[in-house]
Amino acid sequence: MSIQDYKGVFTFVQQVDNVITPVSYELIGKGKELAADIGTDVTAVLLGSKVANMPELLAQHGADRVIVVDDPVLETYTTEPYVHAFVEIVNKYKPEICLFGATAIGRDMAPRVSARVHTGLTADCTKLEINPEDKGLMMTRPAFGGNVMATILCPDHRPQMSTVRPGVMQKAPIDKAAKAEVINENIADLKDHVNVEIQDIVKAVSEKMNIQDAKVLVSGGRGMGCPENFKLLEDLADVLGGTISCSRPCVDNGWEPKDRQVGQTGQTVRPNLYIACGISGAIQHLAGMEESDLIIAINKDETAPIFSAADFGIVGDALKIIPALTESLKKEMAKEA
Repeated sequence: MSIQDYKGVFTFVQQVDNVITPVSYELIGKGKELAADIGTDVTAVLLGSKVANMPELLAQHGADRVIVVDDPVLETYTTEPYVHAFVEIVNKYKPEICLFGATAIGRDMAPRVSARVHTGLTADCTKLEINPEDKGLMMTRPAFGGNVMATILCPDHRPQMSTVRPGVMQKAPIDKAAKAEVINENIADLKDHVNVEIQDIVKAVSEKMNIQDAKVLVSGGRGMGCPENFKLLEDLADVLGGTISCSRPCVDNGWEPKDRQVGQTGQTVRPNLYIACGISGAIQHLAGMEESDLIIAINKDETAPIFSAADFGIVGDALKIIPALTESLKKEMAKEA
């Protein structure tokens, strides 16, 4: 079969407990752009159990078509049934491009799918474009510790596959009136691919909001000195209605948990306001927050790279500036009240 026989952009819809993960909408938004450039449409592939209400949401976010595999076997994610179902869909519909979120589930599924359909996979992409000359997908991702941005092509095999980090791509504007063609697929042998039995699911409970959902992030780096000083960041975040995050050294030193980390090896965030406190601004960190609407940097070192990405910069000791800023904001808010 020729690569010309492959058509369409397919995106994997991740849902957990029948709630669609935000990156799925981001992939549809990007898929819509790519599909427009190659004159095709975008199809969302939805795997799960009792998911009949979800195609409408996917259509409102830009999906032209939704392929649904609704089966009790797919109620909770396990590798083999999900991979087998997606491979069956790929083999039947022959998509030109397949996109997955670079989540724990996406990173588990995508390489297995790519191996079984004999194609390549570019992981953790930060940019996707269509080559105007040959209409191939140009997949860009950080390489060599983030010091180089590599653009990878897959000219001889289809589908062209990539995983995309959450928060990197933009969701399409919601259109409440949009409709999508819904195709229900039945994969008869799914039960034969169950090789793991789930005994129990234990969920971590966090009092802090997910940093990818926060509109305001107060982020600390090595310059905060010690984990106890993160209380200063929490006080400021509480006043602003946000939450705290951090750079990689803070996680490496055990100051903050991994789910608070912003950057190439952490999470990509796009808040309305990002306050970087005691963060030098290594390229790996900038890759995770440079798309924030407004960036304020506080650092002793006036030559710190973070200032090149900041809209406003304060040169000084974050440990002195943050408490003063917090108190000033409290007073202003008290006046308004």
